[in-house]
Amino acid sequence: MSDAFIDYVLELFGPFGTVTTRRMFGGHGVYLDGLMFAIVLNDTLYLKADEMNRVEFEQAGCDRFSYARKGRRATLNFFCAPEDAMESSARMLPWARTAYAAALRTNAKKRAAAQAQAAANIARSAKKTLPAKPEGKKTAEKKTARRAKSVKRTG
Repeated sequence: MSDAFIDYVLELFGPFGTVTTRRMFGGHGVYLDGLMFAIVLNDTLYLKADEMNRVEFEQAGCDRFSYARKGRRATLNFFCAPEDAMESSARMLPWARTAYAAALRTNAKKRAAAQAQAAANIARSAKKTLPAKPEGKKTAEKKTARRAKSVKRTG
């Protein structure tokens, strides 16, 4: 992967904000505000997609990111950037926005799932540490209540 291509990608995203890259898995992750919304691999830019924007990439004829894994083809929710978007920052901007929005939605889902899992773990550990279930009010009353003896009065 060429440093010149990474520099060009950063230039394309210039109007979008302060975009950074980090090396990862033989390529680069592309980040805005610490959130990865694109991948660069083999001088190809891939943008994040989800169920909300996937159709936009498909209609533009973009190929989905895939790689060989354990003898099979695996895919990720990233699509190559449309060719015309690679020509200018102005054309890239709407694609960057939709990719970043997909990354935000995915991140929100992951956080919600993590919070739900944490709550479930807390509930499970709380059940393990609780003392035995106390007797209910009615049960306790039954044990302490005694029948009054009938007393015969004499005269």
